Amino acid sequence: QVQLVESGGGLVQTGGSLKLSCTASGTVFSTYTMAWHRQAPGKQREWVARITNIRTTNYSDSVNGRFTISRDNAKKTVYLQMNSLKPEDTAVYYCAIQRPGSRNTYDYWGQGTQVTVSS
Repeated sequence: QVQLVESGGGLVQTGGSLKLSCTASGTVFSTYTMAWHRQAPGKQREWVARITNIRTTNYSDSVNGRFTISRDNAKKTVYLQMNSLKPEDTAVYYCAIQRPGSRNTYDYWGQGTQVTVSS
């Protein structure tokens, strides 16, 4: 059974930093593209960043230059380093495994971790 467990969320002031982690189990991790999404209150879930199996990365315009996604295949963990945080970054952050051959379909999701940025 595939499981994704996020951690690292919390409360931070504007301009601060947080590093999220997502650890996978029950699957071969190294071959998958991994992604982070977020969902703010009253809004739809939005894609934030992805990292492929060869460590190619992509970011949404709203976080590009402030967030960095990385992975450690030996630990089956994907990270999201978030710097220069803004109140609009407040959301529940989810990691997901992207379906092979698909760009926008995700087969497995974590339970989410709350990030709150105070102004």
